[in-house]
Amino acid sequence: MTKLWGGRFEGETDPFFAEFNASFRFDKRLLKADLRACRVQAAALGRAGVIAVEESDNICRGIDRLLELAEDAHWPDRAEYASAEDVHSFIESRLVELVGSAGYKLHTGRSRNDQVATATRLFLRDEIDALLSLLRETQTALIDLAERFPYDPLPGYTHLQKAQPILFSHFLLAYFHMLERDAERFADARRRTNVLPLGSGALAGSSFPVDREWMARQLGFDRVTRNSLDAVSDRDYILDFINAAATTMMHLSRLAEDLIVYSTQEFGFIILGDAIATGSSLMPQKKNPDSLELIRGKAARVFGHSAAMYALVKGLPLAYNKDLQEDKEALFDTIDTVAGSLRVTTIVLGNIEFNRERARRAAATDYTNATDLADYLVRRGLEFRRAHEIAGRIVVYAISRKLELTEISLDEYRAFSELFSDDLFESISLEQSLATKSSIGGTAPDRVRQELEAAREITEHTK
Repeated sequence: MTKLWGGRFEGETDPFFAEFNASFRFDKRLLKADLRACRVQAAALGRAGVIAVEESDNICRGIDRLLELAEDAHWPDRAEYASAEDVHSFIESRLVELVGSAGYKLHTGRSRNDQVATATRLFLRDEIDALLSLLRETQTALIDLAERFPYDPLPGYTHLQKAQPILFSHFLLAYFHMLERDAERFADARRRTNVLPLGSGALAGSSFPVDREWMARQLGFDRVTRNSLDAVSDRDYILDFINAAATTMMHLSRLAEDLIVYSTQEFGFIILGDAIATGSSLMPQKKNPDSLELIRGKAARVFGHSAAMYALVKGLPLAYNKDLQEDKEALFDTIDTVAGSLRVTTIVLGNIEFNRERARRAAATDYTNATDLADYLVRRGLEFRRAHEIAGRIVVYAISRKLELTEISLDEYRAFSELFSDDLFESISLEQSLATKSSIGGTAPDRVRQELEAAREITEHTK
């Protein structure tokens, strides 16, 4: 296959270096995006009078045919194309086969530098849209599960120690809001991605009068880049995307960890369906949460890509350098990893059961209502610090007698403070503990119901 840059060279490229230098095995993934940009490039050259309109139209028809062929994902994998250096040389060779030497005019005023930057932005823009859709599906799965168990208690934890009772639905909504922030980050990354670098040339701009703003409109870009040096060497938008993806993977990993812990025999709050678990090759009783463990593990891949991208660009002089070829595999693997992890998370959420009886018992024991005991004294006029101290001494007393706070008699309570009265036991009940957390963002059933409705509205309006 003819090189795009061979005129300066008289000797042959070392075969191993040629293979090392080639990127077609992975950047062929940009094929459709690159063809879309090529078509607009051809039309812009015709509009500007740089090439004849007839030639421009002929090139566009050839590109349309290549777009049809590209619908077969395996088309670029044919053996005769294995020697292609990159997706750009592949497109030019196939175009010349279709339209003749006019195909060589397509690259007028264009460099692979602004070509690949344009194709990557087009590609990533579409992938972000797809990921946003997957995010919404995961959020919907969280809401669906929460609505199955809207008012069922679960112990809340700090330091992985029982803290206060919450609702299981409140727990799930916490992850809904994490993913909502992720959606905002992806949308922000998309906004910065959606800028057209085409027309920047290799680094100095184009000497041909193509209308860059017209090209931007044709390709759906919001605006054009304002500095050609920056345009061809900028990979900030990839960093923005991978960093947003890393945060999403962190959130999915946290959810996976919670569900893994809750599915253990020691906790027993979650029951994993057969569809999302695996067994042991040795121990027949095992049911392992491999789906969740893989999500937790795959987060490390994306974190690594984020670090790799910073290391890749941190010392690069302006403008384009071949180092930037290495951005593609990190980008592609990040997209695939996040997309796969979101899909599996959605499947997991649809294949778990909540052990409401066990979770309720756990939420009501081990002194999770101690804060409500202190709050009771505060409502009776005692300053909180003193109320906290008394409640702590009562907990010590209960532990020594192996009693829950609801099992201590009123007379015993009054030995600690005369402020305790007949309404104490209702105030420290599980139901009352939940009901009193009614401020915005709290776990009170009525408040959580409102938040579930609001969450459902968000997903319905952004599908």
